[in-house]
Amino acid sequence: MALSDKALSILTFAAYHQLSSGMIVRDVVLEDDAGHKAEPEGVKELSDAGLLEANGKRGTLTDEGETMLEKVIAAIKGAG
Repeated sequence: MALSDKALSILTFAAYHQLSSGMIVRDVVLEDDAGHKAEPEGVKELSDAGLLEANGKRGTLTDEGETMLEKVIAAIKGAG
């Protein structure tokens, strides 16, 4: 499945948190109180693809979304 850069940016941010914390990331912040906001087009794309369940300012990766996140992390690790 080919995802747009806007959708990948959400997964990449989740990958950053997973790599830096060492903990599995399932919940993602789509909008925080500091003015940061995920691209609405990316949120819609991930939701339409069944990878993310958006709920206001937060979202939860589905099982398929977690699998895609692992692919993103594997690609990052393979880039080095």
